[in-house]
Amino acid sequence: MNLAAATNESLAEFSNVLIYSSMAVYTLAFLAHIAEWVFGSRSKVGRTAAALTAPAAPAVTPGASTGSTGGGTTVLERPKVVTRTAAGQRDVPDGPGAAGGTAKGDLYGRIAVSLTVLAFLVEAAGVVARAVSVQRAPWGNMYEFSTTFSTVVVGAYLGFLLAKKNVRWIGLPLVTTVLLDLGIAVTWLYTESDQLVPALHSYWLWIHVSTAIFCGAVFYLGAVATLLYLFRDSYENKLENGGNPGSFARSVLERLPAAASLDKFAYRVNAAVFPLWTFTIIAGAIWAGDAWGRYWGWDAKEVWSFITWVAYAAYLHARATAGWKGRKAAYIALVAFACFLFNYYGVNLFVNSLHGYAGVE
Repeated sequence: MNLAAATNESLAEFSNVLIYSSMAVYTLAFLAHIAEWVFGSRSKVGRTAAALTAPAAPAVTPGASTGSTGGGTTVLERPKVVTRTAAGQRDVPDGPGAAGGTAKGDLYGRIAVSLTVLAFLVEAAGVVARAVSVQRAPWGNMYEFSTTFSTVVVGAYLGFLLAKKNVRWIGLPLVTTVLLDLGIAVTWLYTESDQLVPALHSYWLWIHVSTAIFCGAVFYLGAVATLLYLFRDSYENKLENGGNPGSFARSVLERLPAAASLDKFAYRVNAAVFPLWTFTIIAGAIWAGDAWGRYWGWDAKEVWSFITWVAYAAYLHARATAGWKGRKAAYIALVAFACFLFNYYGVNLFVNSLHGYAGVE
């Protein structure tokens, strides 16, 4: 069988056009998100600052005098209380999100989301065209994995929006990293559309790799939330201690949800997808048994998949351990996502592995 003849070159080229087109639309979405943050209302900015720094109003007993001299009743000062959530963060209101709240800011926000939806549909069509061009799953090399991964990441984000979740704040970092991912894919990782190496001819390619892509997409959303949580938490700490953040930090960080909300979002998405990552490793072991006659061989990809699993397990355990909640657990979460990234880029590009299907010359 001539494998090269099995590739539909016209569809493969059309897929490339769609991927480049999606990058153009993502760029417009990026500019719209920038406009959303720049032109959003400033009137709501400062709500967290007010919650943390405003002096407490005095509580006065009925009929009491406001003075404390003579025989008057003493004024009862209400103590300043900073409520803590289960995650250990102060109980402060969320910022208004990426959009400020004016008609102009919200308009740019809705344009940004609409462009993101359009870019997602164009990119998804490019991924499907790539798959049809070779009649297989569109993740047989790093280029295909990257394009599919960014598509699933955006799809997950839009899914949260469709479910009416307050995740507009992810929009700007999302389209920024998607553009970076696609730029790397088309510049350094691009591989001509072709058939798979024999070891990948298995239905486990659909199961194992698709779950790995989905897990990575959700881990990415958790990592963004964790990183923003660290910035927002430092900002809230500074306000609580009487500091005065700069106008740029105030205008940006006040549009994010409260640190506790970001921390909770990161924990929930990481905890929700962790069992699926466990299944991904198990599915890979079963596939290895079918393809190579052994379930585990300490190959670099297998080792780093397990290291990633251990890191996320440590994060989830830290969240349940006194003294490790909050920032300490967040650092572990970022280390865990770094392990995932190295497992993808580092192992595929720089390590001699049985899983070296990067296709990069």
